[in-house]
Amino acid sequence: MQLFLQQLMDGIATGALYGAMALSIVLVYRASGIVNFAQGEMAMFAAFIAWQAYAWGVPLWLAIVIAMIIAFIGGALAERLLIRPFGTEKSGHLPLIIVTLGLMLMLNSGAAWIWGYLTKEVPPVYGSGGLSIAGASISRQGLGIILTVAVGAGLLFFLFQRTKLGLTMRAAASNPESARLSGVPVGRMLLFGWGLAAAVGALVGALVAPQLFLQPNMMASLLLYAFAAATLGGFDSPVGALVGGLVVGVSENLAGTYIPFIGNEFKQAVALVIIMAVLLLKPEGLFGAKTVTRV
Repeated sequence: MQLFLQQLMDGIATGALYGAMALSIVLVYRASGIVNFAQGEMAMFAAFIAWQAYAWGVPLWLAIVIAMIIAFIGGALAERLLIRPFGTEKSGHLPLIIVTLGLMLMLNSGAAWIWGYLTKEVPPVYGSGGLSIAGASISRQGLGIILTVAVGAGLLFFLFQRTKLGLTMRAAASNPESARLSGVPVGRMLLFGWGLAAAVGALVGALVAPQLFLQPNMMASLLLYAFAAATLGGFDSPVGALVGGLVVGVSENLAGTYIPFIGNEFKQAVALVIIMAVLLLKPEGLFGAKTVTRV
């Protein structure tokens, strides 16, 4: 029982990160209708910026805030300069997917060119040590991640449900044409959506860097889990992204512990199985809206 509680606790901690990364993917999908394959590399690049600021003597939390601000600007510029010229109304989704793949490769190579491939040690944001909860131990960093994601999710919920800006963003994402006719600056809302997603990704990158060790390819596996979480929850559901992240995190931990042929070395297969199962059985995800096509 104690082993189960330990794996459950660890799964919630990692699942919170998967859910937060999936949330950034969902924010872009809701804003532009595309899947941003560069989301992980954008988070990685922002984590390097935070590390560099910290190496120059900036306090760690301030370095993360600076990285989030720079990521917000970078995400907004990516939407304006790379995504908008190839809008789906002009050329469909395929060119946009290729553009995000190109951006992913550019950021990966750029980070390697600037900082190299040697891993960088990043101190845990919430310090070392751990706590015991119901017989299971959890690190201060893990508990801090859970609380940070919970607070961030609450702030985003407040933004989208209780503020004029959030309601305007939702209108622009759900029906751009009607929103334009109502005077909503759809272009600015898309720009803000990409910036917000990049800032969320930057926070995830900074939180996960101490565990994965900072290097250009560190986000590859986490992005796969984030895609599994977004697929499970629904690509148009922020709540689904967070729930999906927790389910994926707990599932992979329990599978790696209790299914012998999976173990710790083959846990990524769990994410792939979840993606395939959801696409086959419930393509819109657990919380996604069903699309009705008129024929």
